[in-house]
Amino acid sequence: MSRIRVRLHVVGVAVVALTLAGSPLAAAQQAPAQRAPAQPGPAQPGSVEEARLEQAVPQEILRRSGFNVVAPEFIGALAGARSYRQAELAVERQGSRLWDRAVDRAQGRGPARGDLSRDDDRPLYWARLGMTRELRQWQPEFGLPDAQRAKLLDGLERSSRGQDSMKLPAGKGFKRIVMTGFDPFTLDSDIRISNPSGATALALDGTWIRTADGFARIETAVFPVRWQDFADGTVERTLRPQLPKADLFTTVSQGRVGRFDIERTNGAWRGGFPDNENLSRLETVPVGDPMSQPQWTTTTLPYAAIVAANTGRFPVLDNTSVTEIPAGETAPVVRPDGPTPGSTARAGGGGNYLSNEIAYRATLLRDRLGLTIPGGHVHTPVLQFGSGNTTEITDPEFVQNRLDIIEQVRSIIRVTAETTG
Repeated sequence: MSRIRVRLHVVGVAVVALTLAGSPLAAAQQAPAQRAPAQPGPAQPGSVEEARLEQAVPQEILRRSGFNVVAPEFIGALAGARSYRQAELAVERQGSRLWDRAVDRAQGRGPARGDLSRDDDRPLYWARLGMTRELRQWQPEFGLPDAQRAKLLDGLERSSRGQDSMKLPAGKGFKRIVMTGFDPFTLDSDIRISNPSGATALALDGTWIRTADGFARIETAVFPVRWQDFADGTVERTLRPQLPKADLFTTVSQGRVGRFDIERTNGAWRGGFPDNENLSRLETVPVGDPMSQPQWTTTTLPYAAIVAANTGRFPVLDNTSVTEIPAGETAPVVRPDGPTPGSTARAGGGGNYLSNEIAYRATLLRDRLGLTIPGGHVHTPVLQFGSGNTTEITDPEFVQNRLDIIEQVRSIIRVTAETTG
């Protein structure tokens, strides 16, 4: 309804009301109260992540990948919504379109639309933030209360991360594999950062790999580097429908310089390192049913076979170290061979940041569902720029490092599939 039509309608109602006022009909029969139209909630302030968008590096990444058109296209889609339901559909379509676009680019489908290498995960990250920023500021005429806006933002996060499009195919004669990656992080130290785990998720989503035992299908999703999202259950919500159908899973994140690690043990502790919103959490990992929450979970990946295999240029280690508070004591100690009975977790093999937490949550979910499938965490090498590059957003060594990490994760997954039932 246009503004002119609204005004005419209001004038007409006012005339009728004045005509009937004081009449016997008006006195005998009062009109029922009219519900006030929904009022739009105030525009939300931008997030810490979104505030980084206007810096030169994100804008260059968006321009050189062709993803600078994503936010304007999203604005146009929102403008066409005339109801909350239409807004939901528009957000879901545009979020899924962004994920598909990033996957297609990574896997060589369609034009590259820019000179950044196709394996780059950063266009997806920065384009998504452009969309969430616009959604926070959107003021539709039909009104958008805060709760509905939050639901739209959640839907955009899920659809643009591949979290609601993981579809393991039915049938026999092949294996089904779930793999997860992460957004870039520590952007205040270097805003150019890329995350090879997210790049691997884009490169492998929906792909088939050939193993010694036949084919395997991989489905992937990417997760935010934000404590609150994990506390809200984003990992469990995404993986709970998939793990019972999967033959194996691996969570992947960026870890240490120059090496892969198969993390043997995961701890129930948040160590407080700031996330992408610059928020810290120092606490036990918050999960459902905390009374039955273990301090430690363990990998069921075939770590010995993975370490022994020739999967790529980087060494692969079986990391058994943890940090614990031994039973009856108060000070944390490092245990190179894993936790001791009754100890309290302070760091798993993968530390006490969100990489450890996704491993803990995924393996705890595996155990609570009563599954016996192989599953655990893989830490990739740190993705490094070429020597001397302190300002450019990419260079040949940077691209080659990322491509090599992607291929080695693929090889690790293949070895896992070949050495497990």
